[in-house]
Amino acid sequence: MIENQYIDIFTQYRDKIDSKSLSGMNGLRDKALNIFKDQGFPTKKMEDYLYLDVAAEFLPDFALNINRLPFTGNPYVAFRCEIPNLTTNLYFVLNDIFHEEHKPKINYPSGVFVGSFKHFAEEKPDVFSKYYGQIADMDNNGIVAFNTMFAQDGFVIYVPKGVVVEEPIQLINILKSEFNILVNRRILIIAEDDAQVKLLICDHTVDESQFLATQVTEIFAGRNALIDYYDLEENSDKVTRLTNTFVHQLEASNVLINNMTFNTGVSRNNYNVKLSGQHAEAYVCGMVIADKHQYVDNFAFLDHLVPHCTSTQLFKYVLQDEATGAFCGRIRVEKDAQKTLAYQSNNNLCISPNAHMYSKPQLEIYADDVKCSHGLTTGQLDEEALFYLRSRGLSKESARLMLMQAFAAGVLEHVRIDRLKERLLDLVEKRFKGESARCGNCAVCK
Repeated sequence: MIENQYIDIFTQYRDKIDSKSLSGMNGLRDKALNIFKDQGFPTKKMEDYLYLDVAAEFLPDFALNINRLPFTGNPYVAFRCEIPNLTTNLYFVLNDIFHEEHKPKINYPSGVFVGSFKHFAEEKPDVFSKYYGQIADMDNNGIVAFNTMFAQDGFVIYVPKGVVVEEPIQLINILKSEFNILVNRRILIIAEDDAQVKLLICDHTVDESQFLATQVTEIFAGRNALIDYYDLEENSDKVTRLTNTFVHQLEASNVLINNMTFNTGVSRNNYNVKLSGQHAEAYVCGMVIADKHQYVDNFAFLDHLVPHCTSTQLFKYVLQDEATGAFCGRIRVEKDAQKTLAYQSNNNLCISPNAHMYSKPQLEIYADDVKCSHGLTTGQLDEEALFYLRSRGLSKESARLMLMQAFAAGVLEHVRIDRLKERLLDLVEKRFKGESARCGNCAVCK
């Protein structure tokens, strides 16, 4: 079993892992190890992993940077974002190490922290211990347990009560190595009551090595808090990315999660949202553009625990060549969650006959005064619409491009940063044209 190999590595290097990390993370490793020994990686025998052999993704001989060897160079010089007129506060994680050396000095409102777990735990140890690892469900997820065993640092955003961070925060995850490497990333976002923050994450790959990345994100939204979480995958075909995002929402909070997969090898994104306060709103959206032999799998579970909450799931896939997509969306309305409004939609285009899409929408409703719906469509481009556009003078490729752009636009409408929306529309067009979807003017990503 491949699990035994990683258990042996963890046991052998446990002291080194702890010494290069911090006590707040080390305290959860024993529990994580026991869970991982018991559960291992998810298998295709599990209902939620029918189409992905997770253990097989860990079979190649990957290195782990347990000694935390630093990245050489200055990514702030090499990277240039090309989102028109979008000013962001920019940070970098290189493989799974937060780049501290060239981090700019940013004058945030009083009490705001943006940076590494290490420095946050030093400045606010009580806050870190209160939130880290508290909603990331290891008990039912071997990948989360694995990540908790090996992760040694992470990226944290903390916004105290009543504070609004006006400018979006941008985190660039760069995978760079001359040899195959496994990285384990953690993200923690805390927005206390009446706080607001927006995070844009961009994943890029530099080298042609094989990469495997696990990522666990925990998002806490206090009362009346607003959080935007945008996640752009622009990796190489040699990347396997396994993410787990957990959200806990209190009264009248508003959380938007929007994932855009423009390029990848294998991608599995899990979203677990608990609406725990009345009048909370959650939006979980995703758009996938995949071709070649790429595999993209999104799983979203939104759990309504109290009355008067609203949730929306919207996922769209455009699959070409021999790409495979999978989507499982689950909405659960607990018996006390009356007056719930919950909507789910999954729409898919299989452009080529060899593309495959698997979809499973699910509703579990235990309350009787709710409005819930789900919809699923999978098909090819509308031949009548193509004929209509061509009859108006458009070429076949131009007509196809226009229809695919129109299809994808629904997800982009949920982007709440106008300049980001403009750039994403441009990336979508480039991707459909077969051009690189990566950011321009970027010496890192070329």
